Amino acid sequence: MTYATLGERSALIAGLRAIADYLESNPEVPASNYTSVYAFPPDNDCAGIRAEIDAIAAQLGTAARETAEGRHYLATRSFGPVEYRALAICKQACHVTAEEVTE
Repeated sequence: MTYATLGERSALIAGLRAIADYLESNPEVPASNYTSVYAFPPDNDCAGIRAEIDAIAAQLGTAARETAEGRHYLATRSFGPVEYRALAICKQACHVTAEEVTE
């Protein structure tokens, strides 16, 4: 997977604004009480995509964390009920334990 190009990013932002305007103008249309926007790092090995999530976490001003028994590595930032989620999915758990650091 790759990140959006500048044009794709502009289209995404315009689409988010358009759906917000539409939902606001059409209160009879059902809407969820929360939503998430996902970003997945470009293909790489587990350590590489985790490093990318760490870089995104720094940009978001948050810390990355493991989920799914260490196979997912995630950085999030919430904007009310809308959440930006940068997510790396590893084929197997990929983390360094305290024992591995001291060896």
